[in-house]
Amino acid sequence: MQLSYRSGRRRVLSPGVECTLVRKVQINPKTAAKDLVKMLEETGTKVSISTVKQVLYRSNLKGCSARKKPLLQNRHKNARLRFATAHGDKDCTFCRNVLWSDETKIELFGYNDHRYVWRKKEDACKPKNTIPTVKHGGGSIMLWGCFAAGGTGALLK
Repeated sequence: MQLSYRSGRRRVLSPGVECTLVRKVQINPKTAAKDLVKMLEETGTKVSISTVKQVLYRSNLKGCSARKKPLLQNRHKNARLRFATAHGDKDCTFCRNVLWSDETKIELFGYNDHRYVWRKKEDACKPKNTIPTVKHGGGSIMLWGCFAAGGTGALLK
């Protein structure tokens, strides 16, 4: 039996170590590549950040900015589900007579956290890939706005 030789450099990481890296990132997508390099150095494996990124890219994990989403508790989710169930069978004339409104507090000097996560494209809005936002803090303004089927209303301060 004759051995077949491959061109190119051998991989630094074994398939088992690569699988471990991918699993760690899937458990905590906010793990930075440099933290994974430190973890490997503790086990005696010296690799570069680009090597770790290539392993994650091969597993279809891409470094993206985490999306900011409102922090919804179970009671909020249940209330939304009850509303959708109660009004889901209404016809279009019902929607034309509804005025949707909301108010929000905008932080003028707020905390602007920009985090990256490793995720697949279809997992963008999963809770572990988002940054929950809560309305609080100093230096803010309150805004109120509305919209209906006919268009948007004025934005009031």
